[in-house]
Amino acid sequence: VCLTLTAKRMARKNCLVKNLEAVETLGSTSTICSDKTGTLTQNRMTVAHMWFDNQIHEADTTEDQSESGGSRVRFGVSRGVRGSGGSRGVPGGVLGCGSRILGRFPQRDVAGDASESALLKCIELSSGSVKVMRERNKKVAEIPFNSTNKYQLSIHETEDPNDNRYLLVMKGAPERILDRCSTILLQGKEQPLDEEMKEAFQNAYLELGGLGERVLGFCHFYLPEEQYPKGFAFDCDDVNFATDNLCFVGLMSMIDPPRAAVPDAVGKCRSAGIKVSQVRSRFRGSRALFRVHFGDFGVPGPFSGFIPGISGPRDAKACVIHGTDLKDMSSEQIDEILQNHTEIVFARTSPQQKLIIVEGCQRQGAIVAVTGDGVNDSPALKKADIGVAMGIAGSDVSKQAADMILLDDNFASIVTGVEEGRLIFDNLKKSIAYTLTSNIPEITPFLLFIMANIPLPLGTITILCIDLGTDMVPLGPGTPCPPCPPDPRFPAGMIQALGGFFAYFVILAENGFLPSCLVGIRLRWDDRTINDLEDSYGQQWTYEQRKVVEFTCHTAFFASIVVVQWADLIICKTRRNSVFQQGMK
Repeated sequence: VCLTLTAKRMARKNCLVKNLEAVETLGSTSTICSDKTGTLTQNRMTVAHMWFDNQIHEADTTEDQSESGGSRVRFGVSRGVRGSGGSRGVPGGVLGCGSRILGRFPQRDVAGDASESALLKCIELSSGSVKVMRERNKKVAEIPFNSTNKYQLSIHETEDPNDNRYLLVMKGAPERILDRCSTILLQGKEQPLDEEMKEAFQNAYLELGGLGERVLGFCHFYLPEEQYPKGFAFDCDDVNFATDNLCFVGLMSMIDPPRAAVPDAVGKCRSAGIKVSQVRSRFRGSRALFRVHFGDFGVPGPFSGFIPGISGPRDAKACVIHGTDLKDMSSEQIDEILQNHTEIVFARTSPQQKLIIVEGCQRQGAIVAVTGDGVNDSPALKKADIGVAMGIAGSDVSKQAADMILLDDNFASIVTGVEEGRLIFDNLKKSIAYTLTSNIPEITPFLLFIMANIPLPLGTITILCIDLGTDMVPLGPGTPCPPCPPDPRFPAGMIQALGGFFAYFVILAENGFLPSCLVGIRLRWDDRTINDLEDSYGQQWTYEQRKVVEFTCHTAFFASIVVVQWADLIICKTRRNSVFQQGMK
């Protein structure tokens, strides 16, 4: 019953539990491995910077700028300064975007991936209609993005009627894009991609990634007409066209604002002893990236994982592990990282590596909760103790593999689920403690009835009333109440027993039977043939008169238990908190 009630409460808080057992396990969670985009952030990306012509340009994409009656985007080293012609190569990347604009600009919505939506909005503002651009450059082939290649490629016809060449455009992880390029576009001209430009690329990549922004690389290549004539059949499964020696165009970085409730949720996890690790497929960045994700309240101390020599690995409390480094690590090395660091960001990881991370956390004895939204995340979701799928951005496969679904894709909802899971343990202990306290005053009368041979203090009918009446009240402690400090001491029920026996002996004493004469009187008390039983003062009692007094004792004993159980209910519900502090909630 408690698990069902908790699951219903969690559903009202955007946590849909598929298995009731997950509620219980969620309360024991000690490690959360979370995605970033859409979970820790709002999944509302906006282009913030561009790197082309060996310069970083800020992008002001606000839609209230008026240039000839329309909104425009501005690029420049300082705001308001338009970029040079080198930026013309970047818009080609939107030709392969799967997103599309709905309605008229600027009052329009964009359907599709958040990153591609940000690109579309930016290019729509800077270069005009994306729809017209796509119509003029018809797509003829495409390789969708996947977690293995980490790039998306498409081939288009060119809008120049005198140019029959096909244009290949590619976007994806900057390091993957750069590895496929041999030239770079500078001031509108292709230049050899030498070591100097590669170093400039790395510096720009680190700087943009250090801002906590998602960075994408862009490149293009005009396929030679001699090898790829008009009407050439491109095969994207068995690639029959060039994907190397491309021309690098530039970088584009996007910001995704964090959810307002995430910093507080991460703080609650820390205070509750839950380790939060971020497993993302994006760039690792710098310490600023870590603060963007986990807040400025991060654990003080050294930080390692991307700056060589900043501190010893064992001294750092936080680190960033790149996927390329993770794939070369042994199980022992992964275990050492998990043991020595309280805050970890796993960057540029694949779904297979996410599974390795989950297994590593479980080897440490942790109860692991993992978030995922893609088809490839299913193995990690199944392997984890609690698999959490995204209700909005998640795939059907991930939802089927998960134990819980976040209806709002919000990390704070996971923390709410953990709180509910922990609360149910506390509430169950309260209910058990409350129930046990009434068992002692129910048992002790029969023990004394047998061992001391006294008249029965509590009848079976009154016991049934207690069990079916007052003991049903623990449904109250099963409902939410403000948290209170745990108390290892449980009510023993002796107060109820003493109260009941006090009422029992007082009533018998008032009728002449002092406690000293009750011991060993049971057999004669219950004998129907004895109608002259003498009390402590020599007064004789018939069987019917004795039973009237006995039933009066039953009533008093029952009333004593019920009244004291009322106070016990308050004690069990507030634990060690004062009722004046807790209130009667």
